[in-house]
Amino acid sequence: MAPQTQSQRLPPPSQPSGKGEVGELKMQLRQLAGSRAPGVEDLKRELYKKVISYMTVGIDVSSLFSEMVMCSATSDIVLKKMCYLYVGNYARVHPDLALLTINFLLKDCQDDDPMIRGLALRSLCSLSVKNLVEYLVGPLRAGLQDSNSYVRTVAAIGVLKLYHISPTTCTESDFPVALKALLLHDPDAQVVANCLSSLQEILTLEGNSSEEASKEKELLLSKPVIYALLNRIREFSEWAQCLILDLVVKYIPSESSEIFDIMNLLEDRLQHANSAVVLATINLFLHLTISMADVHQQVYERIKAPLLTLVSSGSPEQSYAVLSHLHLLVTRAPILFSSDYKHFYCRYSDPSYVKKLKLEMLTAVANESNTYDIVTELSEYAANVDVAIARESVRAVGQIALQQYDVNAIVDRLLQFLEMEKDYITAETLVLVKDLLRKYPQWSHDCIAVVGNVSSSNVPEPKAKAALVWMLGEYSQDMLDAPYVLESLIDSWDEEDSAEDVHDRALFYYRLLQHDVSIAERVINPPKQAVSVFADTQNSEVKDRIFDEFNSLSVIYREPSYMFIDKEHRGPFEFSEDMGSLATTTGSAANALPSQRVEATDNDLLLSASEKEESRGHATNGSLSYNAPDYNGSSTAFVSRSTYPTTVRPGSEIAVPNAAPPVSIQQASSGIDDLLGLGPVMTEPQIPALKLSPKTTLDPATFQRKWGQLPVALTQEYSLTAQGTAALTSPQILLRHMQVHSIQCIASGGQAPNFKFFFFAQNSDAPSGAGLFLVECLVNTSSSKAHVKVKADETSLSQDFAELFQSALEKFGSS
Repeated sequence: MAPQTQSQRLPPPSQPSGKGEVGELKMQLRQLAGSRAPGVEDLKRELYKKVISYMTVGIDVSSLFSEMVMCSATSDIVLKKMCYLYVGNYARVHPDLALLTINFLLKDCQDDDPMIRGLALRSLCSLSVKNLVEYLVGPLRAGLQDSNSYVRTVAAIGVLKLYHISPTTCTESDFPVALKALLLHDPDAQVVANCLSSLQEILTLEGNSSEEASKEKELLLSKPVIYALLNRIREFSEWAQCLILDLVVKYIPSESSEIFDIMNLLEDRLQHANSAVVLATINLFLHLTISMADVHQQVYERIKAPLLTLVSSGSPEQSYAVLSHLHLLVTRAPILFSSDYKHFYCRYSDPSYVKKLKLEMLTAVANESNTYDIVTELSEYAANVDVAIARESVRAVGQIALQQYDVNAIVDRLLQFLEMEKDYITAETLVLVKDLLRKYPQWSHDCIAVVGNVSSSNVPEPKAKAALVWMLGEYSQDMLDAPYVLESLIDSWDEEDSAEDVHDRALFYYRLLQHDVSIAERVINPPKQAVSVFADTQNSEVKDRIFDEFNSLSVIYREPSYMFIDKEHRGPFEFSEDMGSLATTTGSAANALPSQRVEATDNDLLLSASEKEESRGHATNGSLSYNAPDYNGSSTAFVSRSTYPTTVRPGSEIAVPNAAPPVSIQQASSGIDDLLGLGPVMTEPQIPALKLSPKTTLDPATFQRKWGQLPVALTQEYSLTAQGTAALTSPQILLRHMQVHSIQCIASGGQAPNFKFFFFAQNSDAPSGAGLFLVECLVNTSSSKAHVKVKADETSLSQDFAELFQSALEKFGSS
């Protein structure tokens, strides 16, 4: 008998053998569809489970669609759930079958049981069929007004699903307006959270093409909305709390008292058991205080304990995520964490990726007071059975030595590693000893005495061989047998990988030696200066960009988000050839935070904690002016480390005057001083009639669209003062200065001596969305010149704006 072919083999017992079994299921479901006999619900459950299991393993059971819909006429919630799961799965693949489900889903949306109403509405919105959009509007509107919070929760997310199917239908039906009303007034916290999530996504997508949506998104960042959410934050789930905290990061307080109010209100979130909530709170605190050096330092001291607690508890994956954020903070302010170095000791149960991160942190916090303890601990790790960790520990010891901490003891430790007679330890040690001698040539005698005993046969790795050869050539006078060691390396030369650049260099040296040995010595072996600083693998601009993206994957990957996010999901400036390399200052008008972005590492902030930052530029969010909620304590309570947040009465509001915009006052020298030549001659500057709005906002998409549409109105070159040139060490310092003069920055980048900025401003007399001035500013600190290109909605006012811009630049560095 011939063997069965592949198509004739029987399927596993758990799967139907063919159309016969599916047909049997179809017949049984049809028999039970109209039956009301006792126990029929249990039989339906068994059949439904079988259908769902077949569907799960990939078997096509779409032929049962009509029978499944007929059997859905039941009050059993379990059956309803399975039926909705089946319908949702096949409605996407077979849109024609989705029409069969509309009647029973619409009927269930009016059921007396709120659970069934919610499940039916969720299934109806999940059909994702454009032809059925008209059937969604009514149930969604009723769901948003339902008396049950679960139905309203489902409806809030259903609006977002509707927007993805048909944006026009969603906006024309005024669903975003309904969501905003629920956001402010619904008593259920989960409904509010879903409304906020849906609104943010809808307004973000709409904002790329609609200025009205951009304004609506700005209203989400108004003080009434922010404070209403913060007053109820303890009612929300962990996910919702993170959503709200991420929103508050984009809010710009109008005065410093607001910052302290927000921090006092949220301080207990630092003790939350969920690491995501803790990190979101820390992110908010760091961004709120970035320009307040003394308070920023207190924030670092306050967040240490929560972070260290999270590291020691929870899964290794959670520990790694928290450690990554802690590593970023440690590298920015190592002095504050130097006393907590024992928390970074490796535990035996730690996975290798956590151990590696802890070794980097031990290296970062090493200083004069703890170097001995840290190096002793790292030396123990060199004997670890994990080769990668052993290598990293040796590198860490060498890195600490290069930081000029207790070099005497560290050199001895490194040389002891050579006695371990392990190839990988010897290789890493030789590379580090070479770097050490480049920085501390005075240690050559002690090091070469030990290195000379290393057999070249025990050095298999190319980098280690290169380090050994360099030391043999550089300090041959201290090694009598150096030529013999080199001979043994030359004997194995044929085994090394060949490279063109090595061949060319060897040929160059050969011809140089043929020409004149003394000249060759002067070229190849001139007096060398000690290396004081080794190059960092990441520049400060990238690190600051990662810090701006705190509590995101950028911290885990140690790369700015634009380096690992697909182009279609990046910010608008990633598409522009002109602006692609710039750091976008604002993802939208709400993300601007210009008054909070200060270019200074936290080490600098800590060293100059007594020096006050420049007064923060005032900003208001939204059209209404609200004061902070009524706290029972002082608004500056967070400055005191022993102070804890006081209870806030939800909804309490106090009317206060609007914050006045900053005024620049210039004192003129007296006339007698000018006559006698005792002071500079001060002429009254002619102030242009143009006045700029201090509250201008602009999203990146609109900026880029207008930049491509508008012609260049004028191009000029300005000179910076000597003080301004000295002050411009990073882009953020100029951004804050220009904001005081009502000129906002939307993108910036570069490092000394070349910087690039894109500014915008608006005529205060112009209506919303008009009267804009766009500026490209290229600054070279070497020549103290600024090349400015201006584009304007009103070309006739370009010269007046250029004078204002020039005046602001001339004042940079003088205050």
